[in-house]
Order: sequence, then structure tokens, then C-alpha cells
Amino acid sequence: MAAIFRTLTAGYVGPRTASTVSLVRDGDTVVVVDPGMVADRSLILDPLAAEGVAPDRVTDVVFSHHHPDHTLNAALFPAARFHDHWAVYQDDLWTDRPADGFRLSPSIRLAATPGHTPEDISTLVDTAEGLVVFTHLWWDAAGPVEDPYATDPAALHTSRARILALSPALIVPGHGSPFAPDAGTPA
Repeated sequence: MAAIFRTLTAGYVGPRTASTVSLVRDGDTVVVVDPGMVADRSLILDPLAAEGVAPDRVTDVVFSHHHPDHTLNAALFPAARFHDHWAVYQDDLWTDRPADGFRLSPSIRLAATPGHTPEDISTLVDTAEGLVVFTHLWWDAAGPVEDPYATDPAALHTSRARILALSPALIVPGHGSPFAPDAGTPA
């Protein structure tokens, strides 16, 4: 059975900044990706409730990286395991593991995708429509072509090429609405 997903809130960048926050479900695995800054927590909690998911039923939270605009609302999910580039955290347990290739479920895995930060990861989800990638490699469908905050622009472009080589059906960027990559998608 393939996983399903929903964008809870589409992010944006400008004088105000919000992350794109998403819900992914694969059987009993319920994941929130990048529960960061939003104008109001109801922008996360209301669509989550509309999906029939209580915050304490979220099993896992994934941080694409540790900037506050992607992590600020993590405490909304008290029962979750938290995943980043090098460990899984739950309550007072810290379990080291590399993210690259780590599986949260049969249809959800993590990939190391450095560039914006050295620690960036992407969440790869196999759905009935194809591969969906939740990532900060792109802020939105336009890129930007050059991320002005990238700690390693060359690594960012390498990571983008690696993700595009997987032929994703959809990319869910860090600060925008999901988009289908095409020949114009910046690598």
C-alpha cells in the first residue's frame, strides 16, 4: 500500500516567513514534515483535525534542517519521534543513526541532501501517483536558482540533481506549494 499526503499549510518567504508543513500517512505511521513557523498554529492544527489526526497521534516528525522556520512548532506533537540528519529523538532518548536511507515505514524514507545547510535531509514518499519529495532544496517552484542562504551552493546543485534523477512526480518545497518538476526546474 502506498503512502498518502496532504500539505497542511504552504509556506512563503518575504517580509514574513512560513514553512510548508505537510502530513504523510503510511499505515500506522503518521508523519508531520517541517512543523515550523506559521502565522498561527491553527494553520497546522485545523487541517490536521480535518484529516482526522489528533496531534498526539502523530508518530514521527521530520526536520529538513534545524532552522527555526522549520522546527518552531515541534512541541505540538508530544508522542512523536523526531528525525533529523543524524539521530532519532523521543522524550529523553537520543538514538544516533545517519538519515540517508533510513526508513520510517515501507513507503517513507530519508535522504541526505546537503546544500542549504550541511545537515539538510529530504523525505521521500512512495505514493500511488509516484514519488513525492519533501525538501528544502527548492523554496518554491522557481527555485530560487541560487539559494542566497546556501552554505554550500555546489552541494545544493548536486543534491538537486540527485533528487531530479529519481524522477519525482511531485516536489513539496520548503516555502511553497507542491509542484511537478519539469525541464525548467532548477538543478
